Amino acid sequence: MHDVRGQKKDQRFGRWLRVRGRREFQRVFKRRRVASDGLLSVYACENSLPYTRLGVSAPRRIGSAVRRNRWKRIIREAFRQNRDRLPVGLDIVVVPRSAKKPTLAEVETSLVRLASRVARRMNSEHVNSEHGK
Repeated sequence: MHDVRGQKKDQRFGRWLRVRGRREFQRVFKRRRVASDGLLSVYACENSLPYTRLGVSAPRRIGSAVRRNRWKRIIREAFRQNRDRLPVGLDIVVVPRSAKKPTLAEVETSLVRLASRVARRMNSEHVNSEHGK
């Protein structure tokens, strides 16, 4: 993929793009800002950084370790390929809800839609709190 100047975009998924550690995951879950559909739940909170970070939590109810790891790979790939379509300045934690085998296209669509939805909710809460509502 290339940017508007014709230069190759950096699509790596480096450590700096990951929510890491128990404390960071707990911070996101504690905020309780979530949007869900039949495929994914996306939890989010502000991170005061100029980019969005991703964490993945695949519960055992999804299936075996092989299936959970497949979910995590697909979610990370969907994030990596769609970073420019996601809201900026968030830590998001994605939790698969379905035990069925995911496709990359389904996860990409769901991730972008849910991350945008939770960001809109957070922005409207921020605006309402500033206006004393």
